[in-house]
Amino acid sequence: MRLRAGKIRRAGVSALAALAVGFVAACRVDMHVQPKLKPGEGSTFFQDGRADRPKIADTVAHGHTRTDELLYTGRVNGVVVDQFPFPVTRQVLERGRARFNIYCTPCHDYTGSGRGMVVQRGFPPPPSYHIDRLRQAPAGHFFEVITEGYGAMYSYAGRIPPEDRWAIVAYIRALQLSQHAALDDVPAAERQQLTSGAK
Repeated sequence: MRLRAGKIRRAGVSALAALAVGFVAACRVDMHVQPKLKPGEGSTFFQDGRADRPKIADTVAHGHTRTDELLYTGRVNGVVVDQFPFPVTRQVLERGRARFNIYCTPCHDYTGSGRGMVVQRGFPPPPSYHIDRLRQAPAGHFFEVITEGYGAMYSYAGRIPPEDRWAIVAYIRALQLSQHAALDDVPAAERQQLTSGAK
């Protein structure tokens, strides 16, 4: 009798376990195959037939307030300026060089002369950073061009965050200086080394 009761208990436990597994599997399927709309899909629920909802006018997403005009536009009081929103350090220049090498060299090449690989294969060349017009352009101009695009160049605002765009601008300034530096631009201690080594 005890053997039979043990078998019945085990069978009951097995049945409960199987039932629990069935419930868990059913929940997983229900959670996995739930009604939803993916970006870009149509919808019969909304009058405009789109699943994506438009942005609500006059609202700003949490964490996206852009109160620093210089940082986000390259302008101060609506005027393009020749200043940076933060100090340009070696770290900023290295970050700018890395981003420049990724995003800019295909057209502008590593020196900024406008003879990148895609230009060598027939794409219209961008102007060299070393022409007078661009050497005299304010830093905000370069930031604006990276942000909004210019001519055949499309906007990089969606690919490069504002801080990295400024780092690229700082590196462009370094490239310009590398091609047009005068001996007077070198600090006095290093200048003496240069002049004594040249003799």
